[in-house]
Amino acid sequence: QVQLMESGGDLVQPGESLRLSCAASGSISSIDAMAWYRRRLGDQPIPGIQREWVASIGRDGTTNYANSVKGRFTISRDNDWTSLSLQMDSLQPEDSAVYYCNAVSEAGSLIGRWGRGTQVTVSA
Repeated sequence: QVQLMESGGDLVQPGESLRLSCAASGSISSIDAMAWYRRRLGDQPIPGIQREWVASIGRDGTTNYANSVKGRFTISRDNDWTSLSLQMDSLQPEDSAVYYCNAVSEAGSLIGRWGRGTQVTVSA
């Protein structure tokens, strides 16, 4: 299993930027991709859907983004999968959420132990 710890969350104003970090340890060799997820503040839990997918990055560096963040967020990682980042620009109030990272195996399964997440609040 991969252990994960997120950091970097803060209270910012609309339009500002923030960079989140995720430290990974444990079964690093099993990682084929990593991703960021979020649970928006105040969201009612939907059965079976705990967190909204935000962005992912694959072994070959290919990135994918949710439409809601495309063009504003940038995901990156270091070469040995021990560090994942999310650069968030032009933040909006609807980006307020607790952000989580996780790791994905070659088979497409989540193999990380969910961390506590890091809270981002965007408010004037």
